[in-house]
Amino acid sequence: MRIAILLAMVLLTGCSAPSGNTGQETEKESVEQENGKVLIDAPHYLQKPELERGCEVTSLAMLLNNAGVETDKMTLSEEINRVPFEEDGYKGNIHEGFVGNMRTLDEPGLGAYHEPVAELAENYLPGKIKDLTGSDFDKIIEQLDDGRPVWVIITSTYDVLPESEWETWETKDGPIKVTYRMHAVLVTGYDDEHIYANDPLKEKNTQYPKNEFIAGWEQIGKQAITYVD
Repeated sequence: MRIAILLAMVLLTGCSAPSGNTGQETEKESVEQENGKVLIDAPHYLQKPELERGCEVTSLAMLLNNAGVETDKMTLSEEINRVPFEEDGYKGNIHEGFVGNMRTLDEPGLGAYHEPVAELAENYLPGKIKDLTGSDFDKIIEQLDDGRPVWVIITSTYDVLPESEWETWETKDGPIKVTYRMHAVLVTGYDDEHIYANDPLKEKNTQYPKNEFIAGWEQIGKQAITYVD
């Protein structure tokens, strides 16, 4: 029974939760700057129902379309580098590609970190993708001030995760610390107390407590990608 429960948790966790509208509607870019608040009117798409674990490519589709590139989540889901969830006794390397199944929770999967996403984005905007991973959040704020949204990996609680939510995977490239409680969103703005993001599982410009959001982003590796004009 315990094995069955653990398997269910593996299959059902990741960037997946109930959501409403599933359309892909692109809106003209604009930036609101008033009273210390910056908010970018970037495109917002939902990952479901087609991509149960497709938060990374759906958020990338938002970023690229905001930059003037016409593409969609399904095209990107086919083009991103993939690695098996498990092969020859080793788990997939999340730094190399999307691990496991993106479309359904009926098969195991996890997600992708910034490297394969930036590599894919570079195919669409050669020489214009800016990988901010490892920088402080101030660098993201600078991009927002300049009118550019930023793709990020965040914990799915939008806050720091307890150590119990993390595990170490043995991959062919060595041990990697991962969590199933990961998610990707497009950061679109901020004010003194909040971060705003186009969340592929929620609404356009969803509001999150600023300090908690930044802490969760830092915990999962300070991963962030944008573009230069």
